[in-house]
Amino acid sequence: MPTYQYACNACEHEFEAFQSFSDASLTQCPECKGEIRKVYSAVGVVFKGSGFYKTDSVNKKSVSEPAKATPPAPAAPAAKAD
Repeated sequence: MPTYQYACNACEHEFEAFQSFSDASLTQCPECKGEIRKVYSAVGVVFKGSGFYKTDSVNKKSVSEPAKATPPAPAAPAAKAD
């Protein structure tokens, strides 16, 4: 059964609800009885099976080689007091 996230427009209360695909969306906040809306977010996908490789679901930026650190500049010699 899918889990849906909701947020109240009035009190900003956020909650999750387990609902069937055929159930109607909720319309009332359980805290303040105000109007609510569904919250949509990105869903992680994992590819499984013999036709996929471990790196198929990895972000390409995280696979690239790390940036090389530049060495710190040498410190300037301190001025001598005469």
